[in-house]
Amino acid sequence: MNWQAPAHCKGLVFDCDGTVVDNMPLHYEAWSITLGRYGIDFPENQFYAWAGLPITDIITRLRIEQRVDVDVLQVTREYEHYFHELPAHRLQPVRPVVEIARRFRGKLPMAIATGSTTQSASTSLEAIGVLHWFDAVISSKESGLAKPAPDVFLAAARAIGVPAHACVAFEDGDLGLQAARAAGMTALDVRPWNPRSS
Repeated sequence: MNWQAPAHCKGLVFDCDGTVVDNMPLHYEAWSITLGRYGIDFPENQFYAWAGLPITDIITRLRIEQRVDVDVLQVTREYEHYFHELPAHRLQPVRPVVEIARRFRGKLPMAIATGSTTQSASTSLEAIGVLHWFDAVISSKESGLAKPAPDVFLAAARAIGVPAHACVAFEDGDLGLQAARAAGMTALDVRPWNPRSS
C-alpha cells in the first residue's frame, strides 16, 4: 500500500476491528452463538451497519427492538468470553493497513480508537503482533459517547498529543467515519483495501 501521509498529518488514529485486525467475521460468530442462546436475531447486515457501537449498546438496542428480557451485562460477559476463547491464529491483519502502520511507527504518533473494549482491542492487536506499535489504545467506553460521536477520536488525539485536525483516521465503518470527521480528522475508508469487504 503506497499511501502517503498528507502534509498536515502529524498523527495517525486507527479503528481496530475490521481496520487493523481482520476479525469482523469472528466477532459476528461470537454474536451469533451468544445471542442465539437467548433467541435474539442479529442479521449480518445489521451487524456491519452497527460496526463501532459498544457491545452493551448493541445488546440494549436488540433487547428493545425484539422485546427480549435479558441481562445486558451477562450477555456482554458471555459474548466477550466466547470471542476471547477463539484461537489466536484465526485473527489476521488487514495487510494494507498494517503495512501503513509499520511504515509510520516510530515516525508519527499512532493510536487505536475503538468502539470495542480496550481489552478486546488489545487482545486482537497482540494476536497479530502489533500492539506495541501504538502509543495508546482508547475505547469509547472510557472516552464518552460512542461513535458516531467524535469522543473516542478526540480522546485518541489527546492521548498522542496531536490536535485532531492534524490526524488522519483509518476506519471500516460508516459510524466510525462519521465520528472521525466530526472530530475534525481526515478520515479514510479502508474497506476497499480489504479483500473480504470488496
